[in-house]
Amino acid sequence: MYWKLRRHRKAGPESGNTVRPEDEKLPPRQLLTYGTQHILTMYGGLIAPPLIVGEAAGLSAAELSVLITATIFVSGVATLLQTLGLPMLGSRLPLVQGASFSAVSTMGAIAQSQGLGAVFGATIGAGLIGIVLSMVFGRIVRFFPPVVTGSVITVIGLTLLPSAFDWAADQGEGSAAGEAGGGMAAIGLAALTLLIIMVLSRINHGGVSRMSILLGIVLGTVIAVPLGMADFSTVGDGPIVAPPALLTLGVPEFHIAPIISMVVVMIVTLTETTADILAVGEIVETPVDSRRLGNGLRADMVSTTLSPLLGGFTVSAFAQNVGLVALTKVKSRYAVATGGAILVVLGLLPVVGRVVQSIPLPVLGGAGLVLFGSVAASGIRTLSTVAFSNNLNLIIVATTIGVGVIPIASPDFWSIFPHWFELIMSSGISAAALMAIVLNLVFNEIPWSGRRQASVSAAAGPQAVTVDGTLPDEPTAAPTQPESTRS
Repeated sequence: MYWKLRRHRKAGPESGNTVRPEDEKLPPRQLLTYGTQHILTMYGGLIAPPLIVGEAAGLSAAELSVLITATIFVSGVATLLQTLGLPMLGSRLPLVQGASFSAVSTMGAIAQSQGLGAVFGATIGAGLIGIVLSMVFGRIVRFFPPVVTGSVITVIGLTLLPSAFDWAADQGEGSAAGEAGGGMAAIGLAALTLLIIMVLSRINHGGVSRMSILLGIVLGTVIAVPLGMADFSTVGDGPIVAPPALLTLGVPEFHIAPIISMVVVMIVTLTETTADILAVGEIVETPVDSRRLGNGLRADMVSTTLSPLLGGFTVSAFAQNVGLVALTKVKSRYAVATGGAILVVLGLLPVVGRVVQSIPLPVLGGAGLVLFGSVAASGIRTLSTVAFSNNLNLIIVATTIGVGVIPIASPDFWSIFPHWFELIMSSGISAAALMAIVLNLVFNEIPWSGRRQASVSAAAGPQAVTVDGTLPDEPTAAPTQPESTRS
């Protein structure tokens, strides 16, 4: 089994027998400092999903700023629910919640074909099913080993990268240059932003390195202002402070195919959150039993289900913040809860959404290249733990990634199929998840008679060519040295 739950009954999440590391109470100044650090670490990744989905839905600048603000507010509320908890909800661990990257491609495909209302309806439907699944997910997580999750996460990063390329060329909704793009000036600004992020990442200072993407966006925008490539004229349009409103961006619409697509993605999200909960439990050195895991997953799904009512999306734990807990050794869940409170405050400030919406697309493109590429790299890192000898895991990975990139390489490939099937498969993430889950069940879970054999590709081993370009013959014995070279 991929993950093992700790069996600690007396020290469960409801037990008050001992003071757990995550329950440490810190002074207010430290809570504010560490909470702000968590928000700065994940902020670049938090604003990317509403920008991508909002662009796919063709939202206006004003609507896009509302979508960004709603996403920030929902992430703050979800973080508070996960860290502080309610009965049967929340793992009460230092986990930051935010808009999940796993669903971005699927939501973008739904938004393009059926509008934002269908995205909200599919998210609510999938969230309700996710609540049911969270009750038993600890028992079925064995069906989602690294060969499945790693393949899907890799495809997630690959499907997001085209958005970064469009931004770098200053193309898409809301771009200053229009569909033709901004030419070399836009690409140069994206490249400069990317260079800034790389330099900041190399600096031997933990705080600067962890915030390199956010700082790169800020510095890239500052550089764009005197070049006339940034327009903040609309920032002052609208209220500075405003509470989130229900159904501001549309009434949820419920259609079967989008819901099926989102359910597939939701299973991936549940798997990712399971990994994050268990990982942070190990880091904090606190027991995580099946009940605590279920409470954390239910908090995720409840937040996801209610999120669309305020204009938000699917919610999941942010893995980079799990790494920050390991790096800083600050285990207090109240520090992360303070970060959640900061997000709630920012979500009450529509001006923040307007500022984010005004960031030049080339700047976001340079940052997105690193951000989305790191998602793919995370999947590759997960795949590095997979055993590829004497099994068919290589075929599973190869087929999953191949099917997952079809919508990128050939967007109209699935158009000849029925509309409901096209909608499911036109999201590379949904297609990859379905393929990985089915192939893993067939090859690794269903018992077959006879000894398992390695896949053809795995058995062949690495290939090489000779100087004249031909494949070498299969070696049968050690090569013999010529007489002139023998010692």
